Amino acid sequence: MDRLNYLIFPWINASPASPKWLIAVATFLARDAIALLPLLLIWLWLGGPKSKLISQREVVAKTITALLLSMLVSAVIRKLLPHDRPFVARIGHLFLAHEPDSSFPSNHGTAIFTFGLAFLFWYRIWLGGLLMIVAMGIAWSRIYLGIHWPLDMVSSFLIGLVSCLVTHWVWSLCGEIIASQLTRLFRFLFIHLIRKS
Repeated sequence: MDRLNYLIFPWINASPASPKWLIAVATFLARDAIALLPLLLIWLWLGGPKSKLISQREVVAKTITALLLSMLVSAVIRKLLPHDRPFVARIGHLFLAHEPDSSFPSNHGTAIFTFGLAFLFWYRIWLGGLLMIVAMGIAWSRIYLGIHWPLDMVSSFLIGLVSCLVTHWVWSLCGEIIASQLTRLFRFLFIHLIRKS
């Protein structure tokens, strides 16, 4: 695994000669683009015509379930198979400050790939495709800036894919129960806003 990382990483990682504008774009993708995900879920849960709210909320519930599963798997792997980041191994160039914790797999990559795949499978292909493009941009940026290895991102994609498949299977068994409990939780948390509207 390390040999493949060492082979591919230098092709992607930025250097001191890289354009500053490209490093700025990569920094936005690596650090800030992930903030769009909760906004998208809130919009889906609350927005749109009433006739589509039930199906949209099911997408939100399935996406959150897949995300929780994927992040749990990621956390377990990071504990069991710790792996130094490139800058800890003194490989390449670092352009974004980061803690020297385990890099494998990428939490950012796991989250965005899970979202993209979830929307691709359960919502709208065009939006899922757009999220997958953003996911690839985030994956590239975190390698480009020197905080992740290429295989960190490949593993994140695979974890997201498996988590979505498992979630789909779980949903076929008890999806209605999960969705109803999430709706009850939403009503409990926002009861005052619901009464005013």
